[in-house]
Amino acid sequence: MNNYSDFIEINFEKRFGKPIVKGTRISVYDVLSWLSNGMSRQEIIDDFPELSKKQINACLAYAANKEHKLLHAS
Repeated sequence: MNNYSDFIEINFEKRFGKPIVKGTRISVYDVLSWLSNGMSRQEIIDDFPELSKKQINACLAYAANKEHKLLHAS
């Protein structure tokens, strides 16, 4: 997923400017944390029905892109 910007935004009036899933107050960090703690995409959606699999994948793509930029900056 190259176009995660369709799903992720940074709004300084929400969550102190952390990247969040558009239309929610759920941060990319929240989603990554749930996944890293073993939750499946479906379990996340069951707990947070405002999220979709595409939005969860966008969080992963955002994190991967950020990591890629860090690798090339050093």
